[in-house]
Amino acid sequence: MQVRTVGGEGVRAYADGIGRVYAEVFTAPPWNEDPAAAGQYTERLATDAERPGFTAGLALGADGTVTGFATAWTTPAPFPADRSYGHVARALGPGRVREWLSGALEVDELAVAPAARGAGTGAALLAAVTRQAPDGRCWLLTSVHAASTVRFYRRAGWHQLPTPVPGRAGLVVFLGPRHPAGASLPR
Repeated sequence: MQVRTVGGEGVRAYADGIGRVYAEVFTAPPWNEDPAAAGQYTERLATDAERPGFTAGLALGADGTVTGFATAWTTPAPFPADRSYGHVARALGPGRVREWLSGALEVDELAVAPAARGAGTGAALLAAVTRQAPDGRCWLLTSVHAASTVRFYRRAGWHQLPTPVPGRAGLVVFLGPRHPAGASLPR
């Protein structure tokens, strides 16, 4: 396995492989997304690639096929209100959102094809996209319904905020291992 980091222009060349991995991972439990979501994700990826600070980590097999990917970008200030951001802002409050998340590197997606799991691919992808986090400030959202995903982030040293994010998805915020606010959180 080789992990390659690419920017917005570079990620477009891998869109089909990213879409295939996205469909393989996120149509399965616990995510259970509609298979059409993979096509929608690759469309969204083209827009996401334009975001400030966008980076993607790609795990490539020996034959060059995508076996996993991660995407990240800089969270804007002021903090957005679309997607799940509004729920996060209500859960954490404006002070913590401003101090902890705005201007930090936000990991948006991380997916590893089932056949490529167990070899450190997820950890390598996470490290690749967070390496340049300003002052170690990086964060992500995931669902508590994805128990193996939550365990993965904890093993990787990420700090789970004890404040639940309102809504049906059971979202939780994780701060990166070197995030300055992480030291004050329970493990």
